[in-house]
Amino acid sequence: MTQPAVYKRVLLKLSGEALMGQREYGLDGGMVSAIAADIKDVVNMGVEVSVVIGGGNIFRGVSGAASGMDRAQADYMGMLATVMNALAMQSALEKRDVPTRVQSAIPMSTVCEPYIRRRAQRHMEKGRVVIFAAGTGNPFFTTDTAAALRAAEMSCDALLKGTQVDGVYSADPRKVKNTTRYDQLTYLDVLANDLGVMDAAAISLARENHLPIIIFNIHAPGAFAQVMRGEGKFTRIIEN
Repeated sequence: MTQPAVYKRVLLKLSGEALMGQREYGLDGGMVSAIAADIKDVVNMGVEVSVVIGGGNIFRGVSGAASGMDRAQADYMGMLATVMNALAMQSALEKRDVPTRVQSAIPMSTVCEPYIRRRAQRHMEKGRVVIFAAGTGNPFFTTDTAAALRAAEMSCDALLKGTQVDGVYSADPRKVKNTTRYDQLTYLDVLANDLGVMDAAAISLARENHLPIIIFNIHAPGAFAQVMRGEGKFTRIIEN
């Protein structure tokens, strides 16, 4: 018998880089399809799923600002990149017969819905995956912060961040040998040790709303469903 899901409603945060596969930039169709398959498995468990995707595979506001561009303008460009990623994921999910809606914090009614909290909640209640695009709609806020905000607004049971590694380490295990892996941390541990899991605003927002954060490897096939059953490798960030 399949183990039931630990959480009923969740938000999955993906970086734009998670969609690149082995490419240097842009989208890898196979990777997008693989992640869509994992999301479908979780939807089939009866879990209500929403998603926030970054835009770093296309454009980063911070790097644009570093090259001399106005930071606010660069951030708006990054938000538009997240809409492109959201539409790609919507297409991949719908090819797998998963009903999906994209809601953008920057209104663009010809391609997706505007962000409306109650409508998004209703979509999720009906079993549709909701992808939140364009971050918070404001410059100077990361998509990590947008994910924490939307998870709180949707009354999610947990915020899951799919990364390149299977949890939180004391240093990047891809670059540093003999690092320490944590199974569980507190919000204050992450902030005090500057572990770089998410930015401080996102961690603080999750803490204020008692929202558990779960870090896992999105590239491990079936890992999303495993985590939803409380299995596999992951790091959980909670109050105590």
